[in-house]
Amino acid sequence: MKFLDQCKVYIKSGAGGVGCLSFRREKSVEFGGPDGGNGGRGGHIVIEAVGGLNTLIDFRYQQHFKAGRGMHGMGKNRTGAKGNDIILKVPVGTQIFDENNDVMFADLTEEGQSVLMLEGGKGGRGNASFKTSVNQAPRQTTDGGPAEEMWIWMQLKLMADCGLVGLPNAGKSTFLAAASRAKPKIADYPFTTLKPQLGVVYVDSKEFVIADIPGLIKGAHEGQGLGDRFLGHVERCATILHVIDATGDDVAKAYKTIRHELDEYGEDLADKKEIIALNKIDALDDELVDMLTSELKSVTNSPIFPISGVTGAGVTELLRALLENVELIRNKEKETKEQEEQDTEEDGLSLNQAPWSPI
Repeated sequence: MKFLDQCKVYIKSGAGGVGCLSFRREKSVEFGGPDGGNGGRGGHIVIEAVGGLNTLIDFRYQQHFKAGRGMHGMGKNRTGAKGNDIILKVPVGTQIFDENNDVMFADLTEEGQSVLMLEGGKGGRGNASFKTSVNQAPRQTTDGGPAEEMWIWMQLKLMADCGLVGLPNAGKSTFLAAASRAKPKIADYPFTTLKPQLGVVYVDSKEFVIADIPGLIKGAHEGQGLGDRFLGHVERCATILHVIDATGDDVAKAYKTIRHELDEYGEDLADKKEIIALNKIDALDDELVDMLTSELKSVTNSPIFPISGVTGAGVTELLRALLENVELIRNKEKETKEQEEQDTEEDGLSLNQAPWSPI
């Protein structure tokens, strides 16, 4: 399946049906009176987050979505049928912006969460609804409500537990292939990975999701090499795994380059828990690995794990450390959410209490 993390689509709700002008006409019924029914409402445009999706690729092939128009009212007090709603199904983690990509309308972070983007036009009133004791034969009707239309941007930020960051050709995809059943493209040249990849990791009878994003370069936070879009997929991750090529020229410089991009990008990326993987140790001797580890310790306090994505050395220990971070952060998030819900309930109860006290 191809990956697409942003798209622009046109949406239009349905217009309401027109109210009917009709009078009852039957033999032996001299004064039948008005019997024009109301028009039906137009269809809504709804966007819903569903499970089982991790790309917006479906919207590459269809960009225009129009809900059904409400049917007109009919005689014999028959109300027109409502227009068909359109429900756009998107992956969890999708954000919805206006046409200029400036204002965010919704952030769908939970499965089943939905947002009503455009409301269908209300149905027009038939002449039967205007009947009064004074005006028993009204010839007044109203048109249905107009349709609404707009262009929107949808951007996907993957909902993963751990995000892989690092310079190009650091061995992130090799690690993902070794730690999960994902099969990313692997080659010995930079920018082999051109789109984010997801892998489910199993360790100690538990599982979590790792997102491998393409390699970052200097200026990524400003959009160099689409770096700002790739960093967006790390925003929702509980922890970061910083992969460094142990065979590179300067491991400390490589670390500082990525950290600078995380700091400049913002969105609290620099504050996330970080674990460093010194990769490709299978090509080095133990003495050199110890020296490189000492160099990294001089520029960071984050835990450092020498590993080999090819041989699998040190991978299990690293995954256990990542799982510990993920569980710690997710538990904190759960406690915070429960506390917020409890505070909301308490505020609601206090507002519903009677504004008086007994004398």
